[in-house]
Amino acid sequence: MIYIILPLVAGLITQVSKFFIKANRSRFTLRNIVAYSGMPSGHSAITASLATIIGLKDGLTTPAFAVALIMAFLTIRDAVGLRRYVGKQGEIINDLVENLDEDQLLDEKYPHLAERIGHTQKQALVGIIIGIIVSWLGYYLF
Repeated sequence: MIYIILPLVAGLITQVSKFFIKANRSRFTLRNIVAYSGMPSGHSAITASLATIIGLKDGLTTPAFAVALIMAFLTIRDAVGLRRYVGKQGEIINDLVENLDEDQLLDEKYPHLAERIGHTQKQALVGIIIGIIVSWLGYYLF
């Protein structure tokens, strides 16, 4: 059960802490609680926490730790790389659509694309640190 609880606690800590960091400019809404971006990275915290607790409880040479570590690497890489680029593309497309004349292809039903999707390297690093700390504390306290 500790394998589930600690990563979820790490994710919860990161998501709640986003509202207290002024650079995120987030208001406390249900939508922002599950936001994909901002400081710190919940993706990084959850996956780092899972890999850490598996490594501590089962050992660093187990297949479970190897899978968790590789999945953490892929998830964090995706959050910092691909999803960040998708957010930048959303920003550019939204700007283009706003500047179109009314008689062009798109009408008012065009959905506004999400622009804040990925994470910076700093956001991911802080998430990793939080995930590792939560699992270390959880392991030694319980």
